[in-house]
Order: sequence, then structure tokens, then C-alpha cells
Amino acid sequence: MIVTPAIAADTLRLSVAPMMDWTDTHCRAFHRVLAPHARLYTEMVHANAVIHGDRARLLAMDPSEHPVALQLGGSEPALLAQAARIGAEAGFDEINLNCGCPSDRVQAGRFGACLMREPGLVAECVAAMIAAAPRVPVTVKCRLGVDDDHEWERFLGFIDTVAAAGCRMFVVHARNAWLQGLSPKENREVPPLRYDWAYRLKQERPALQVVVNGGIADAAQATAHLAHVDGVMLGRAAYHTPYLLHELDVRWFGGQLRTRSELLRAFRPYVEGQLAQGVFLKHITRHLLGLFAGQPGGRAFRQVLSEGAHKPGAGWALVEQALAASEGYRRSALAV
Repeated sequence: MIVTPAIAADTLRLSVAPMMDWTDTHCRAFHRVLAPHARLYTEMVHANAVIHGDRARLLAMDPSEHPVALQLGGSEPALLAQAARIGAEAGFDEINLNCGCPSDRVQAGRFGACLMREPGLVAECVAAMIAAAPRVPVTVKCRLGVDDDHEWERFLGFIDTVAAAGCRMFVVHARNAWLQGLSPKENREVPPLRYDWAYRLKQERPALQVVVNGGIADAAQATAHLAHVDGVMLGRAAYHTPYLLHELDVRWFGGQLRTRSELLRAFRPYVEGQLAQGVFLKHITRHLLGLFAGQPGGRAFRQVLSEGAHKPGAGWALVEQALAASEGYRRSALAV
């Protein structure tokens, strides 16, 4: 048995979840400015797409993103092995197998969360991926179970079976996945959170690296998890309130807390470089809309970007206009 390499502990502490339609290369480059130490993940890409699709688009990655993981979907060991090798050769720092997505489309392809009922198959997939990419960590993201699977022994059996194939790191979304009756959105909200299972997994299997995910919304909650597991993975909170990433990075790794405006202007070289390559501003600024969430002037910031980014010729000047609108709102509010 080949055991996949361990991941450096400091790069596990903070990570951003793979999110379909959201965590593309522009999003990840922005998150890297906010959180220099965070581990970033791509959207889930099916192994077939990696092998046969537009790799330049699907595996697009800016050098600033490292460390960044490629998340794969699939259930055929040979295809996943080929895709893992391609991902490793493309420079990704980790290859992650999705065993947690509950959508109908994913179930129809026999991958995602339904794989939790086939631990032996997952172990075969992981072993094939490790053999194909032995120098890059191969990891698994999973749920606690599916539907009415509420037995600790079944969950631990899944983990042990996959770990025996050489996997050393598990991202645990601390909810069950319902394969019927709930939408993907409801699957992120309705099944109860049981963080204690992730804690218990780390306690009973201390040699494994365990990262907890699911429903983590603020800095205090995220920090509390670190007393029990190796790391915390933020999902929608990182996207809708991205300044939280910066706050956690500074709190956990040190450095100087920067203002939102300072961080955004630090992102300017990337934006202008992408514009010079023909990327439309709207494809980048859609990931910036939450930067001033909950702040005076946040609505004005979002409005300027939303209304102008799609227009021909839109460039960095529009971002400065959005910043000026938000700052103008704050000044006027203070003057009242």
C-alpha cells in the first residue's frame, strides 16, 4: 500500500471549501490576497471532464493561488487515477475526492455523497489516485452519512476503509446528506450539525488529519473548532463575507489587519493582468460583492459594481468608483 503524503499542519488550519460556480480561479486569487495562509480548493470537476474537456479552462490556476487543491468527482478508479495524474502534473498541491455532494446530477453519475455507502469502492478510487500521483496528497471530503445513517460505527468504518487505502486527510462536512427530498441548498441547512463526530474522529484516530466543515459563520466559532481538529474549512461565509478570511488569517497566523479598501487595491495587479488577457471585469467582480457586507456603504459598493461591470470597456476605474461610492456613503452617514 502506498500512503499519500501528509499535508503541512499550518496549511490545514484554514481553508475555503470547493463551491460550484463560485470558487473559480478569479475567486481563489481574490481569497489569496485576503488570506495568504489559507488552503484553497477548486470547484468540483468530474474526472471525465479533466481527461476529455477543456483543461485550460477547467484547470485554470494563477501562481498566486498556492497552496491550491483540485477537487475531483467520479467513481471509476481508472478515470480518477488519470485525472489525478493530470491534476498533479498541472501543479495542484492536493487532489481531493468528493464524497459529499448530494445533488441529483451527482447521484445519477454514482458519485458524491452516495459513495459513502460504498466505502470499498472509495478505497479503490483513492488507492488508484495515490498510485497515479504519489507525490501529491490525495484526500477525501465526505459527510457523516446519508439519509438515516446515524451509526457512528458505520461512519468510522467508512473512514477506516478509506484510510487503509492510504488516505491521511479527511474534510468532514458535519451533517448527513439526504439523497432524496432535499435540494442541495436544503442539504446544507436542514440536516443537523454534529461537530462532535469530527472531534471524536480526531480523538479516536489521532494519526489522521481532520478538517471540519459546515455551518461555520464567524471567527469565534471557527477558532473554537481548532481545539478539537486540525483545521476549519469555511464555505459560504468565506464567499458572502470574505473579510472574515482576512480576520482569521491575521488572528491565526499573525500579520497586520488591513482595511477592505487596502485589500481590494492589493488585488488590482491581478485584475488588470486579467483584463489585459481579454477577461471581462464582470467575471472577476462578481466575487468581490461581499467584501463590504454588513458595512455602511456596502450596498453602494455592490450597486456600482453590479450595474457597471458588464458594460463594454469596464476596467479598474469602475472598482475605484465603487470604493468612492461606499466611502462617500460612510462620510455622509458620519456627518448626520
